[in-house]
Amino acid sequence: MFDITLLWRTPEINPINRKARSIPALNPINMYGRVFSYSWFGFFVAFWSWYAFPPLLHDVIQEDLDLTQADVANSNITALTATLLVRLVAGTCCDKFGPRKTFAGCLLLGAIPTFLAGCVYNASGLIALRFFIGILGGSFVPCQVWSTGFFDKNVVGTANALTGGLGNAGGGITYFIMPAVYNSLVRDEGLSPHVGWRVAFVVPGIVIVATAVTMLLFCDDCPSGKWRDRELAAQENLRRHSVVGAPVNVPGELTDKKIETETPNLSDEEKLYDSNEVHLSQREMEDTAKGEVIRKPSMKEIIKVCTSIQTIMLGAAYFCSFGSELAINSILGNYYAKNFPDMPFQERGNWAAMFGLLNAVFRPLGGLVSDLIYRYTGHSLWAKKIAIHVYGLIFGGMLIATGVRDPTSQSMMFGLVAGTAFFLEGSNGLVFSLVPHVHPYANGIVSGFTGASGNFGGIIFAIIFRYHGKNYGQVFWIIGVMTMGFNIAISWIKPIPKGQIGGR
Repeated sequence: MFDITLLWRTPEINPINRKARSIPALNPINMYGRVFSYSWFGFFVAFWSWYAFPPLLHDVIQEDLDLTQADVANSNITALTATLLVRLVAGTCCDKFGPRKTFAGCLLLGAIPTFLAGCVYNASGLIALRFFIGILGGSFVPCQVWSTGFFDKNVVGTANALTGGLGNAGGGITYFIMPAVYNSLVRDEGLSPHVGWRVAFVVPGIVIVATAVTMLLFCDDCPSGKWRDRELAAQENLRRHSVVGAPVNVPGELTDKKIETETPNLSDEEKLYDSNEVHLSQREMEDTAKGEVIRKPSMKEIIKVCTSIQTIMLGAAYFCSFGSELAINSILGNYYAKNFPDMPFQERGNWAAMFGLLNAVFRPLGGLVSDLIYRYTGHSLWAKKIAIHVYGLIFGGMLIATGVRDPTSQSMMFGLVAGTAFFLEGSNGLVFSLVPHVHPYANGIVSGFTGASGNFGGIIFAIIFRYHGKNYGQVFWIIGVMTMGFNIAISWIKPIPKGQIGGR
């Protein structure tokens, strides 16, 4: 039975890595609740600005800048390309400098081109600007790494899915906010359309800067405080709990020294003394210290983790799920305009927004399903992985159904899109529920690779849309077939490498 008081109560914590065992989402005073809130809201405002162009492109910006359909498609692809590159770099930066500083850096850098949106006067300028705004999409990686760093394995799937899902909802809310801001500036303030859409971009720019600055002022790098102290904190926690002779040097070495104390050995059932600490066996505490404390990566380790078949498996699954979401977000308003030409601009934007907004429910639900499966199957990671493929096959089938029918009935179209969103966005949550278990000592690298793979999928699918013009239905079923094929192809891969310490 779910205990609702966990939403604001001080959580139990893991005695070694100090991660929370519940999510105090409604308690921003608590350190864990505060980081949770900033994780999702920071990504929310980043996604809002990142996707601020599509709601205005078709009806306002395209006409003002005299853009062709190819120009619009190229700008969408460019925005995704920049984010792919930033996510790859952000993952390594998270492991080296900490996710909080990486997060704030992405936001502040992305705010600059957001404020400069008014300087665009042609297709080349739009493409260049959207490339640099794509920096904001990279904030997803520190969002997930930060969340993983504060929440333990029993709830990390739900925590990551909630922060990612609520953040992704920014891609939906922009379809409400940007047309509303633009209409207010034009109708109420008397600005011309040429000026109105440019001024509208100042709003997300201000919110992004405020979020980044307060994030740096009011939040911590990790549960033990400063990022540079996390390794020593893990060793000190082992000493404090009288764990004898626990060298922490494979894999994810913390120092060259062993932990040596003269206190008696504790049995696996020995109780801990801190009332807020969950009870762990000596073996569990040792594995946490050896394999689950993030270390600064060397180039050799980066290559090893990125070429691991488990990392590639996660990337392939996210390539399909998040890649599909990004590509569909970019064209959904145009798809509705094609199939429902009589639908007003604002109403069309509202319906297109629903696909992104459903992330606030369906992605967290996927993470929750993953955590429940993990709990009720005796901590089986195979069960978590199978759930990813089941969701992938179903949403692939939904995409095929949408593409084949190419509905001209609004009820059928919106029903198919909502059904697709349930499994597609839930699949995103399932993937990042498994990510913290794979190479946990290099979580930033794994998260960055997986997130970048999602963007790579978005680019590939956007290119397919680009060369099929307005034949959106055909592209839907092509993506569906690719998704089902990828999930079948990677279904045999073990969820974590053989012999991996930690992550279980």
